[in-house]
Amino acid sequence: MNAISMRTIGAAATLAVTAALAAGGSAEVASAGQRAPAPKASHFAHSSNRVTNAWVPLPRGSTYVYDGQKDGKQARDVMTVTRKTKTIAGIRAAVVADRLFLNGILAERTTDWYAQDRRGTVWYLGEATAELNANGKVTSTEGSFLSGRDGAKGGIFMPAHPAVGRTGQQESFKGQAEDRFRILSLATPITTPAVSSQNAMLTEETTPLEPGVVDHKYYVQGIGTVKEQQVAGAPAGLGEETQLISFQAG
Repeated sequence: MNAISMRTIGAAATLAVTAALAAGGSAEVASAGQRAPAPKASHFAHSSNRVTNAWVPLPRGSTYVYDGQKDGKQARDVMTVTRKTKTIAGIRAAVVADRLFLNGILAERTTDWYAQDRRGTVWYLGEATAELNANGKVTSTEGSFLSGRDGAKGGIFMPAHPAVGRTGQQESFKGQAEDRFRILSLATPITTPAVSSQNAMLTEETTPLEPGVVDHKYYVQGIGTVKEQQVAGAPAGLGEETQLISFQAG
C-alpha cells in the first residue's frame, strides 16, 4: 500500500437534500417527538459492509492516523479499516480497529462496526471498547454495545444526503452510549497536516451522559473525519483535540 498525498482537496459539491424518502426506504432523521430510527436488515444489501458514502468512506485496508491531545497528554489515534466483516442483527458490517495511545502508551482499544444501507446512509452498529492502564490491564469496557442486544440500538453515523440543521442519534444504549449529532455547515474551511478543504462538513456532537460537553467534528468528502475538537465542557488546556496527519489507502 502506498501513502496518498492529500494536501489539497478541491471544492466539493454540496449534496442535494432529499425531500422525502420513498416507501420502504430507511428514515434518516427522527422528527421532533419521534423515536430515533433503528437499523432494519431489510434496508441493507449483502454488500452493506462496503461503506462508500462520500463523507465517510471506509475503504478496506486503509489506515488513518490522528495526532493531538487528551487529558493533557499527547494523543495518537490509529484507525484501520480491516478486511473483516461481522453480521449484526442480520446486517453485514465493516470492522474498524481503533487504537488510542497517550504519551506513547496504548490506553484504549476499540472495535467499531459500520454498515451502509441501500440509500447510502451509514449506520453505526456498535463498539467493543476497553480502557487500559499502563501495564496493559483492562480497567473499563464502559460504552461498549451491540445493536439488537440487551436493548441497544445502532444509529445513523452519516446521512446519505446531509443538510445543514439535520440531526441524528448515532447510538442508543441507555446509560452507556447515547451520542447525537447536528450538522452545522457544509462549507467550512479546514486545514490539517494531511488535507485541506474549503468545503468541509462541520458537525456538533453531544451526549446526555456528559451534559455541557460539546465536540466539533470536521469531515472532507472522499476522506472522512479529518479533525475532532472539544469546544465546551473541559478545563482550560485539557480539551480533547485530534487532527488527521496521514492517510494510507488500502
